[in-house]
Amino acid sequence: MDSNSATSPSGRLDLPPLGVGTWAWGDRRVWGYERDYGRPEVEQAFWASLDAGLNFFDTAEVYGFGTSERILGELLRSSGKPALVATKYAPFRPTAGSLHRALNGSLHRLGLERVDLYQIHFPPFFLRIEPLMDALAEVVAAGKAGAVGVSNFNAAQMRRAHDALARHGIRLASNQVEYSLLDRTPESDGVLRTCRELGVVLIAYSPLAMGWLGGRYSPGDRRLPGRLNRYLRAHGEEALTAALRRVSEIAETRSKTPAQVALNWLLQQDGVVVIPGAKNAAQARQNAGALGWRLTADEQAALDQVTRPARR
Repeated sequence: MDSNSATSPSGRLDLPPLGVGTWAWGDRRVWGYERDYGRPEVEQAFWASLDAGLNFFDTAEVYGFGTSERILGELLRSSGKPALVATKYAPFRPTAGSLHRALNGSLHRLGLERVDLYQIHFPPFFLRIEPLMDALAEVVAAGKAGAVGVSNFNAAQMRRAHDALARHGIRLASNQVEYSLLDRTPESDGVLRTCRELGVVLIAYSPLAMGWLGGRYSPGDRRLPGRLNRYLRAHGEEALTAALRRVSEIAETRSKTPAQVALNWLLQQDGVVVIPGAKNAAQARQNAGALGWRLTADEQAALDQVTRPARR
């Protein structure tokens, strides 16, 4: 099954505002704990997402060591419905040529002849950025990717990637970075500004701050795993509590969930596509409920006032 095209002839990426992140679909454990969901729940999340009109799925070769790609591919083939698929290459290898082999492996697991978006998962350790961009240009020329992007690149790295691809007449389509009400780093480190300047889509992952903005955690919980505890360290308990309270107050007024309010705030940022995860049908439906309405200017301002670009 081929995914439907998401790019114009110029290589500009055309994505819906809300997609589905599938990182957790392939992992057996989450933050060191056995997960409380399995393949049946993941399948329900997939079908509920499609039913709600969400047909952009983001995955990666490292998610469950290929398991996420295999699950997504099997579900796409069983659905027979058009979808937009993005996956990512992890540049652990010391040569740019390994990108071609990695993409072939991803396409095999997904059961696709091409992906709509192929991304470099993080800045390379062993290579300069330019040779990787040359390799990305080759996969576009070979028809194996409709568009190419990067992930976790800072503003300077993104500009280098953009310039290297431009020499091939290809756009840098996207930069996928963490962005949420509780981590507004892209606003302060120049990434969001540079995306807008270059016409690059910012794809926001962890838009619910690993569950904080969905009400899953409390600032009073002192046993949080490290990556979750960093939101508490960045904001401080008082400020984090105030931010979560404001989100909940707006949600109650709007008859929405806190997660939907947090996602709607992000959806209103210009040039941003949001990819929350969905591990079951209820989460998929909740994510879709962030569409079709808008926070007021006063509500947006109230949320802006109680959060700030996070310190790291």
